[in-house]
Formats: sequence, C-alpha cells, structure tokens
Amino acid sequence: MQDRIAEIESELIELRSRNARVEADKAWETSSSRILSVCAITYVVASVAMFLIGVRNPWLNALIPTLGFFLSTQTLPVLKRRWIKQRLKNGGSSP
Repeated sequence: MQDRIAEIESELIELRSRNARVEADKAWETSSSRILSVCAITYVVASVAMFLIGVRNPWLNALIPTLGFFLSTQTLPVLKRRWIKQRLKNGGSSP
C-alpha cells in the first residue's frame, strides 16, 4: 500500500511539473515579449532580403510583413475563442 501511495505521489509531482512547463510555454506563446521579438526579427529579415533583391525603400516596405504578423497575433485569439465556442456548442464533433 505504501509503495502504491509513493507511486501516486511521484506521478502527481510529475504531472504538476509538466503542467507548470505547459503553462509557461502557453504564457510565452501569448506574451508581448514574443510578439515584439518576432516582429523585430521579421522586420530585420524582410528589410535585408528586400535590400538584397533591390526593392525600392526596403526599410519602409519591410513594415508590410511585420504589420501582417502583428495583426494576425491580434486577431487570431478572437477567432480561436469563436471557434472553440462554436465547437463546444456543436458537441465538439465538428472539425
């Protein structure tokens, strides 16, 4: 009996540890730090690529993909909530 309790306690500790990692990962995915970092990287990469291929005003034109990424991060949570609400309303069976 003691062995079984120890095993359950061990599994509980593992589950709590996993949950903490998953929660931290989820927090990162929705954090302002991540969004701003990806925006900055997107801007730099797009600017350099546009400069190298000879696009006029590459530093200005690189704002377009950066803005696209930023806007997608702002609208997707709304769409996700709507999708989840609809899925739950339909009993979770619709794709």
